Amino acid sequence: MECLLGIKGRDFVLMASDCVVSAHGIVAMKKDHDKMFKMTDSLVMSVIGHGGDDVQFAEYIAKNIQLYRMRNGYNLSTKEAATFTRRNLADYLRSNTPYSVHLLIGGFDREEGASLYYMDYLATSTKVPFAVHGYGAYFTLSTMDRYYHDDMTQKEALHLLQRCIDEINTRFVINMPTYKIRIVDKDGIHDLDDMKPTGSGGSQGPESMLG
Repeated sequence: MECLLGIKGRDFVLMASDCVVSAHGIVAMKKDHDKMFKMTDSLVMSVIGHGGDDVQFAEYIAKNIQLYRMRNGYNLSTKEAATFTRRNLADYLRSNTPYSVHLLIGGFDREEGASLYYMDYLATSTKVPFAVHGYGAYFTLSTMDRYYHDDMTQKEALHLLQRCIDEINTRFVINMPTYKIRIVDKDGIHDLDDMKPTGSGGSQGPESMLG
Protein backbone atom coordinates (compact mmCIF):
# COMPACT_ATOMS: atom_id res chain seq x y z
CA MET A 1 0.00 0.00 0.00
CA GLU A 2 2.97 2.28 -0.55
CA CYS A 3 4.03 4.52 -3.41
CA LEU A 4 7.30 5.89 -4.81
CA LEU A 5 7.51 8.30 -7.75
CA GLY A 6 10.44 9.61 -9.75
CA ILE A 7 10.74 12.03 -12.67
CA LYS A 8 13.96 12.92 -14.53
CA GLY A 9 14.00 16.45 -15.84
CA ARG A 10 16.36 18.58 -17.92
CA ASP A 11 19.12 18.70 -15.30
CA PHE A 12 17.57 17.24 -12.16
CA VAL A 13 15.67 14.28 -10.70
CA LEU A 14 12.45 14.77 -8.74
CA MET A 15 11.76 12.08 -6.12
CA ALA A 16 8.59 11.60 -4.08
CA SER A 17 7.27 9.03 -1.61
CA ASP A 18 4.16 8.65 0.50
CA CYS A 19 4.57 8.89 4.26
CA VAL A 20 2.31 6.09 5.50
CA VAL A 21 3.65 3.07 7.39
CA SER A 22 1.16 0.23 7.75
CA ALA A 23 1.22 -2.88 9.91
CA HIS A 24 -0.89 -6.04 9.95
CA GLY A 25 -2.39 -5.16 6.60
CA ILE A 26 -4.95 -2.46 7.34
CA VAL A 27 -3.53 -0.48 10.26
CA ALA A 28 -1.70 2.82 9.58
CA MET A 29 1.04 3.17 12.21
CA LYS A 30 2.64 6.44 11.01
CA LYS A 31 1.84 9.15 8.51
CA ASP A 32 5.11 11.09 8.61
CA HIS A 33 7.65 8.42 7.65
CA ASP A 34 10.48 9.37 5.26
CA LYS A 35 11.13 6.54 2.78
CA MET A 36 14.04 8.28 1.04
CA PHE A 37 17.66 7.78 2.04
CA LYS A 38 20.61 10.05 1.27
CA MET A 39 23.42 7.94 -0.21
CA THR A 40 25.81 10.81 -1.06
CA ASP A 41 25.53 14.57 -1.48
CA SER A 42 24.00 14.02 -4.94
CA LEU A 43 22.36 10.60 -4.73
CA VAL A 44 19.01 9.59 -3.20
CA MET A 45 17.45 6.15 -2.85
CA SER A 46 13.75 5.71 -2.12
CA VAL A 47 12.69 2.30 -0.80
CA ILE A 48 9.50 0.40 -0.03
CA GLY A 49 9.08 -3.23 0.97
CA HIS A 50 8.42 -5.59 3.83
CA GLY A 51 8.74 -4.09 7.28
CA GLY A 52 12.38 -3.95 8.30
CA ASP A 53 13.75 -5.00 4.91
CA ASP A 54 13.46 -1.51 3.45
CA VAL A 55 15.37 0.34 6.17
CA GLN A 56 17.95 -2.40 6.73
CA PHE A 57 18.81 -2.81 3.05
CA ALA A 58 18.92 0.94 2.37
CA GLU A 59 21.24 1.55 5.34
CA TYR A 60 23.45 -1.37 4.29
CA ILE A 61 23.87 0.10 0.80
CA ALA A 62 24.39 3.64 2.15
CA LYS A 63 27.14 2.56 4.54
CA ASN A 64 28.95 0.58 1.84
CA ILE A 65 28.83 3.53 -0.56
CA GLN A 66 30.29 5.72 2.19
CA LEU A 67 32.96 3.09 2.84
CA TYR A 68 33.85 3.08 -0.86
CA ARG A 69 34.36 6.85 -0.75
CA MET A 70 36.59 6.59 2.33
CA ARG A 71 38.75 3.92 0.71
CA ASN A 72 38.99 5.44 -2.77
CA GLY A 73 38.56 9.17 -2.23
CA TYR A 74 35.57 9.67 -4.55
CA ASN A 75 31.88 8.74 -4.76
CA LEU A 76 30.27 6.16 -6.99
CA SER A 77 28.36 7.59 -9.93
CA THR A 78 24.60 7.06 -10.09
CA LYS A 79 25.03 4.21 -12.58
CA GLU A 80 27.74 2.59 -10.46
CA ALA A 81 25.62 2.89 -7.31
CA ALA A 82 22.65 1.32 -9.12
CA THR A 83 24.84 -1.54 -10.36
CA PHE A 84 26.28 -2.11 -6.89
CA THR A 85 22.78 -2.10 -5.38
CA ARG A 86 21.41 -4.47 -8.02
CA ARG A 87 24.28 -6.93 -7.49
CA ASN A 88 23.75 -7.01 -3.72
CA LEU A 89 19.98 -7.40 -4.08
CA ALA A 90 20.50 -10.25 -6.58
CA ASP A 91 22.97 -12.00 -4.26
CA TYR A 92 20.57 -11.78 -1.31
CA LEU A 93 17.75 -13.03 -3.54
CA ARG A 94 19.69 -16.27 -3.99
CA SER A 95 20.44 -16.65 -0.27
CA ASN A 96 18.42 -17.78 2.73
CA THR A 97 17.79 -14.16 3.73
CA PRO A 98 16.40 -12.33 0.67
CA TYR A 99 15.28 -8.71 0.86
CA SER A 100 11.82 -7.90 -0.49
CA VAL A 101 12.28 -4.27 -1.52
CA HIS A 102 11.49 -1.98 -4.45
CA LEU A 103 13.80 0.94 -5.20
CA LEU A 104 14.17 4.16 -7.11
CA ILE A 105 17.68 5.63 -7.33
CA GLY A 106 18.10 9.20 -8.51
CA GLY A 107 21.26 11.25 -8.75
CA PHE A 108 23.31 13.83 -10.59
CA ASP A 109 26.83 13.37 -11.98
CA ARG A 110 29.06 16.03 -13.54
CA GLU A 111 29.76 13.81 -16.55
CA GLU A 112 26.39 12.10 -17.14
CA GLY A 113 24.01 14.66 -15.66
CA ALA A 114 20.76 13.59 -14.01
CA SER A 115 19.67 9.95 -14.10
CA LEU A 116 16.94 7.79 -12.57
CA TYR A 117 17.04 4.02 -12.06
CA TYR A 118 14.14 1.65 -11.39
CA MET A 119 14.71 -1.59 -9.48
CA ASP A 120 12.29 -4.23 -8.21
CA TYR A 121 12.58 -7.00 -5.62
CA LEU A 122 13.89 -9.44 -8.27
CA ALA A 123 16.90 -7.13 -8.83
CA THR A 124 15.67 -6.05 -12.25
CA SER A 125 17.26 -2.68 -12.92
CA THR A 126 16.89 -0.20 -15.76
CA LYS A 127 17.48 3.49 -16.44
CA VAL A 128 14.18 5.31 -16.94
CA PRO A 129 12.85 8.84 -17.58
CA PHE A 130 10.08 8.37 -14.99
CA ALA A 131 8.98 5.57 -12.67
CA VAL A 132 6.42 4.60 -10.04
CA HIS A 133 6.48 1.76 -7.51
CA GLY A 134 3.47 0.46 -5.60
CA TYR A 135 -0.26 0.56 -6.27
CA GLY A 136 0.04 4.18 -7.35
CA ALA A 137 1.59 2.94 -10.59
CA TYR A 138 -1.83 1.69 -11.73
CA PHE A 139 -3.16 5.26 -11.72
CA THR A 140 -0.16 7.40 -12.61
CA LEU A 141 1.98 5.79 -15.31
CA SER A 142 -0.51 6.72 -18.03
CA THR A 143 -0.52 10.31 -16.75
CA MET A 144 3.27 10.46 -16.80
CA ASP A 145 3.39 8.93 -20.26
CA ARG A 146 0.93 11.55 -21.53
CA TYR A 147 2.54 14.67 -20.07
CA TYR A 148 6.24 13.81 -19.69
CA HIS A 149 8.90 15.20 -22.04
CA ASP A 150 12.70 15.01 -21.85
CA ASP A 151 13.31 18.73 -21.38
CA MET A 152 11.05 19.26 -18.34
CA THR A 153 11.78 22.13 -15.98
CA GLN A 154 11.44 21.77 -12.22
CA LYS A 155 8.16 23.67 -12.32
CA GLU A 156 6.75 21.37 -15.02
CA ALA A 157 7.89 18.26 -13.14
CA LEU A 158 6.23 19.45 -9.95
CA HIS A 159 3.00 20.14 -11.85
CA LEU A 160 3.13 16.61 -13.28
CA LEU A 161 3.79 15.17 -9.83
CA GLN A 162 0.79 17.07 -8.46
CA ARG A 163 -1.36 15.61 -11.25
CA CYS A 164 -0.22 12.12 -10.30
CA ILE A 165 -0.87 12.64 -6.57
CA ASP A 166 -4.33 14.03 -7.35
CA GLU A 167 -5.07 10.98 -9.51
CA ILE A 168 -4.04 8.60 -6.72
CA ASN A 169 -6.18 10.54 -4.27
CA THR A 170 -9.18 10.36 -6.62
CA ARG A 171 -8.92 6.73 -7.75
CA PHE A 172 -7.17 4.77 -5.00
CA VAL A 173 -9.25 3.36 -2.15
CA ILE A 174 -6.37 3.81 0.32
CA ASN A 175 -5.69 7.26 1.78
CA MET A 176 -2.18 8.63 1.17
CA PRO A 177 -2.44 12.16 2.54
CA THR A 178 1.17 13.40 2.34
CA TYR A 179 4.22 12.94 0.13
CA LYS A 180 7.86 13.77 0.85
CA ILE A 181 9.53 15.62 -2.04
CA ARG A 182 13.22 15.98 -2.94
CA ILE A 183 15.08 17.31 -5.96
CA VAL A 184 18.63 16.24 -6.87
CA ASP A 185 20.60 18.52 -9.18
CA LYS A 186 24.13 19.90 -9.69
CA ASP A 187 23.91 21.74 -6.37
CA GLY A 188 23.02 18.64 -4.36
CA ILE A 189 19.86 17.39 -2.65
CA HIS A 190 17.04 19.83 -1.90
CA ASP A 191 14.17 19.10 0.49
CA LEU A 192 10.91 20.68 -0.64
CA ASP A 193 7.71 21.15 1.33
CA ASP A 194 5.50 18.08 1.60
CA MET A 195 2.97 17.75 -1.21
CA LYS A 196 -0.69 16.90 -0.63
CA PRO A 197 -3.60 16.31 -3.00
CA THR A 198 -5.14 19.48 -4.42
CA GLY A 199 -7.97 20.72 -2.22
CA SER A 200 -6.78 18.92 0.92
CA GLY A 201 -5.94 22.23 2.54
CA GLY A 202 -2.22 21.75 3.09
CA SER A 203 -0.48 21.48 -0.25
CA GLN A 204 1.36 24.41 -1.75
CA GLY A 205 1.61 24.98 -5.48
CA PRO A 206 4.81 24.19 -7.39
CA GLU A 207 5.69 27.88 -7.65
CA SER A 208 5.72 28.38 -3.89
CA MET A 209 7.58 25.12 -3.31
CA LEU A 210 10.45 26.30 -5.49
CA GLY A 211 10.52 29.69 -3.76
